[in-house]
Amino acid sequence: MDAERFVWMNGKMTTGEHAKVPILSHSFSRGSAIFESLGVHDSPEGPKAFRLDKHIARLEHSAALLGMEMRCCSKEIEEAVSQTVRANNVGRGLIKIMAYWGHEAVVDLVPQVPLDVAVFAIPNGGELHLDDPSPISTCLSKWRKLHPSTVPVEAKAVGNYLNGYLARKDALDRGFDIGLLQDEDGFVAEGSTESVFLVKDGMLLTPPLGGILSGVSRMTILEVVPHLKIPILEQEIRVDDLRSADEIFTAHSGVKVHPVCRFEDHELLAPGPITKRLLEAIDDIIFFRDDRFPHFFQAL
Repeated sequence: MDAERFVWMNGKMTTGEHAKVPILSHSFSRGSAIFESLGVHDSPEGPKAFRLDKHIARLEHSAALLGMEMRCCSKEIEEAVSQTVRANNVGRGLIKIMAYWGHEAVVDLVPQVPLDVAVFAIPNGGELHLDDPSPISTCLSKWRKLHPSTVPVEAKAVGNYLNGYLARKDALDRGFDIGLLQDEDGFVAEGSTESVFLVKDGMLLTPPLGGILSGVSRMTILEVVPHLKIPILEQEIRVDDLRSADEIFTAHSGVKVHPVCRFEDHELLAPGPITKRLLEAIDDIIFFRDDRFPHFFQAL
């Protein structure tokens, strides 16, 4: 971590050098932290957070699903985000909100204290490649998506991302960018950190909620496509649907519409016509050329 970066922790601003927790903290040693990642955008009026209200609501929902108590209310987190972005002078970048048990816990499996909260604001660059729609390749992962009866998959919890790590590593080892996970019934679920969409016969399709994370970028696309008169359907998707798709793209906080040029040995136009329309529409929104969605942004 950049030692000079300012980090908000439990109501106080500190530097990256001091933003630390013990190795034996519960959330490090047991993977119990929850988090949110969202974009900050450099608007003509100054920095604005993308769908901050939805991200905070999902953070609180993650805590509720896991039986955790938040230390900070939504208003306190909103103010923390604003302070951190401005302290770091971030224009286009990424906000990361972490809620975690930071105290040392050697054997305590269920802490009875509220979660600590930290907020980071990271400028674009380095390992971040925000808004880069360069086409990606995808494959079917050998791993399956966590089943919702084992852990709540709608919780954005650190421990759940070991599943995503394995899917991504499997893909990279085989020469692909992204691995797509099936659920235990064989339906397509999502990628490591991505929601998945496909186009077939002019219809935009995406897996339904229930066994996947409720992605904010996914939610945004579902709200925007009716304005483009693109028909969309949330339904179970089979692997054969991917193999016969006309277009595929993924969606996540860093790249809200990411065209897929290949699924396994199935080559695709990337972006295809519908993906291109949606990509241009989202770009107009996040670069403040379309003012029809002011509720997507919150001034910081």
